[in-house]
Amino acid sequence: MFSVILVLALASASEARGKFETATAVFAMGCFWCAEADFEKVDGVIDVVSGYTGGRVRNPTYEQVSAGETGHYEAVLVTYDPTKVKYSELISVFWKNVDPFDAEGQFCDKGDSYRAAIFPQSVAEKKAAQASRDYLVGFFERDLATKIVARSAFYRAEDYHQDYYKKNPIRYRYYRSRCGRDDRLAEVWGK
Repeated sequence: MFSVILVLALASASEARGKFETATAVFAMGCFWCAEADFEKVDGVIDVVSGYTGGRVRNPTYEQVSAGETGHYEAVLVTYDPTKVKYSELISVFWKNVDPFDAEGQFCDKGDSYRAAIFPQSVAEKKAAQASRDYLVGFFERDLATKIVARSAFYRAEDYHQDYYKKNPIRYRYYRSRCGRDDRLAEVWGK
């Protein structure tokens, strides 16, 4: 009898997992290594992939994007469990990890591919992104350089960029420190 109950319980759990739905969000925050590291710390985030979006070239390479020839942003595709974390909470994580005033890029990385942007996919996401931006314009009493851009195709970056902060922790920490990212974030958002 116990084995029958166990089999039924396992089948029910398996069915529940099969119905588990995820959602995705796309953000550009300058260096995608840093964006990946920042989002992977969020409870409810399942996966973060570094890549490129917002440009006109299909399947771009890092060299093309960083040279500014594609119109793409370095970005991350965040897969998350919407029962554990809301899109609006991801937007808050985004804002706290960018310099919203820098129109030239982010921190030490300059150029169009390093600009900050939110890429909403639905009307509801666009409203949430715009409401957060409007709130911050009022809070800071100045305009922001950060854009809200309609979501378009997302292209996965080369494998060596994925989980860079985990695979190369010393180099990553050195880059993040030397780039002044955390110091500037503390200036903008406080500690």
